[in-house]
Amino acid sequence: MAQNGITDSRFTQRHTSVTKSKNTATTQKQPNPTARKMAAQGFVDIAKVDPTIKVSLMYARADNFTGRILYDDLREAYLHPLAAEALKKAQARLKQLRPDLSLKVYDAARPMSIQQKMWDEVKNTGHSFYVSNPKNGGGLHNYGLAVDLTLCRLNGDTIPMGVKVDNMTRLSHIDREDELLKQGKLSREAYDNRRLLREVMRWAGWKPLRTEWWHFNLRTREQARKYFKVIR
Repeated sequence: MAQNGITDSRFTQRHTSVTKSKNTATTQKQPNPTARKMAAQGFVDIAKVDPTIKVSLMYARADNFTGRILYDDLREAYLHPLAAEALKKAQARLKQLRPDLSLKVYDAARPMSIQQKMWDEVKNTGHSFYVSNPKNGGGLHNYGLAVDLTLCRLNGDTIPMGVKVDNMTRLSHIDREDELLKQGKLSREAYDNRRLLREVMRWAGWKPLRTEWWHFNLRTREQARKYFKVIR
């Protein structure tokens, strides 16, 4: 009887432990409110489309050009399903050319409420040129059709691009890269890395933004406003 009692006790302890583990795992997997809201509107988590793509949202940290945390709870990168598939295609192309590298996403779909917070930070500054005014319909991030990203090694460490993401100077302009290279303001390594990023993104249908080496659009603003819905 004593032996059976010990066995039952051990079984109970194991069962309780397993139950707690399952409950903890379930709790950890629960998406945050912003993520749930975007998912309900039809946007998809990039990690579920291609888990090899690295994600480190810059507006979930204060080390961005606003100096503020704009994403209170969002840590996942969401995109319109078409954009997510196009990003997966770009990652596959990169793996063909450079198996030692990966795409690393710094920003993707952005709710209009976040766009307003960002605009409020820059509207009376010299940086207002780089941020879309919500009153004018916002930008392509607000449709899940734009992405900010870089290249990194498989361990997540980024490779040189000349200047960091969110550097709001001419050093980020892709139409000045030849000039910057000649002036010694952009290294050959960074120059080549930017070109590789654009190559794989263009191959997948993305279009680069002239003033930001890290920003790519899948559609034009006109197309977005006519055929797609803004993220609320």
